[in-house]
Amino acid sequence: MKVSPEDDCFAIRQAARYVTQLYDRHLAQVGLKTTQFSIMYHLRRRKWMTMKELADSMVMERTTLVRAIQPLQRDGLVYTEASRSNRRVLTVMLTTAGEERLINACDHWFAAQTEFEQRFGSKRAADLRTELFDMTKR
Repeated sequence: MKVSPEDDCFAIRQAARYVTQLYDRHLAQVGLKTTQFSIMYHLRRRKWMTMKELADSMVMERTTLVRAIQPLQRDGLVYTEASRSNRRVLTVMLTTAGEERLINACDHWFAAQTEFEQRFGSKRAADLRTELFDMTKR
């Protein structure tokens, strides 16, 4: 079996871990992880979403999303309830406490964004974002 050290998947995952660690370091100051921040940000834009809609919008497996949401529920930052029209559909929404935590977290997220762009370059970061979002368009 021939394995190439120039593996695209490995390079992307390694870069993702590096960037996640950078953002997590900044967001830890408000008690959030990068994925939790992203979940809360998505919910703020839509007020509420079904678990399926949220998972699809974040390109995540629902089981992974459930595990990421559990600490947010425990801390009272998001609220889930079964849909009134279909009890099997779970709806997720940001609480007032979640909204406040997200607002506080934004300064730390912007600090992480600034640090990344200073290290990587603003133009390269913008080009990278474009390429990565193009990759996950449906």
